[in-house]
Amino acid sequence: MPDTMPSRDLVGSLEKGLGVLEILAGNPAGLTLTETAERAGLTRAGARRLLLTLASAGYASQTGRQFVLSPRLLSLARTWLEGTSLWSFAEPFMREVAAGMNESCSAAVLSGHDVVYVARIPGARIMRVALQVGTRLPAYCTSMGRVLLTGMTPEQLTEFLAGARIEANTSKTITDRGEIAERVRQAAEQGFAIVDEELELGLRSIAVPVRDRQGRIAAAINVSTQSARFSVAEMRRTVLPPLKRAAARIEDYFAVQ
Repeated sequence: MPDTMPSRDLVGSLEKGLGVLEILAGNPAGLTLTETAERAGLTRAGARRLLLTLASAGYASQTGRQFVLSPRLLSLARTWLEGTSLWSFAEPFMREVAAGMNESCSAAVLSGHDVVYVARIPGARIMRVALQVGTRLPAYCTSMGRVLLTGMTPEQLTEFLAGARIEANTSKTITDRGEIAERVRQAAEQGFAIVDEELELGLRSIAVPVRDRQGRIAAAINVSTQSARFSVAEMRRTVLPPLKRAAARIEDYFAVQ
């Protein structure tokens, strides 16, 4: 809401009520009337009216002297989340990474032997490979692909690689199936994958997994950059931390699904 919004257009009691909701959310064990009033900076009478209103509307409940949030608030959040796709929810976090690195940030899922882009925040730099939502790239030579493949058992990975069409895109592309499997194992152990000029000369990328509430790998997000911009070591040091933070924030979405 703009800071210049006239105060006459604002509902002060609603603002105070939302503040009380946030305070109760931060204290799941519950608070007394006095404790709520102190944290909210309200009089006891004001806090009492707000708490009783929340209880009457079903968003809070009272047991003895304690007020706690009710499951109705979670139901409200679920309704909102069900109407918001994962990648619409994730896009602001990906945009933050892209802006911080001045590079593209993308998300993909596994489909057959390929990764399919489901979200993309483009960077300012132009690459030979044109990427957009819906683009398919081979999983074996992409950072997101290798991260997604870490969700497979060794037997499933062997079968996957046996059926995949593997060819050299550049002089650096790893085409030996055993070595690809080893890179996938390393990615599983490290929690990320870096692919260095295997898809396109001059292109490096780093990816991390996004897990669902059961801990399964549901997707991957990555940052792609020109090799002249970041060395492999710099990608680990500079790009990996914000990418991991973005993945964790996206996983918060799965936690309430």
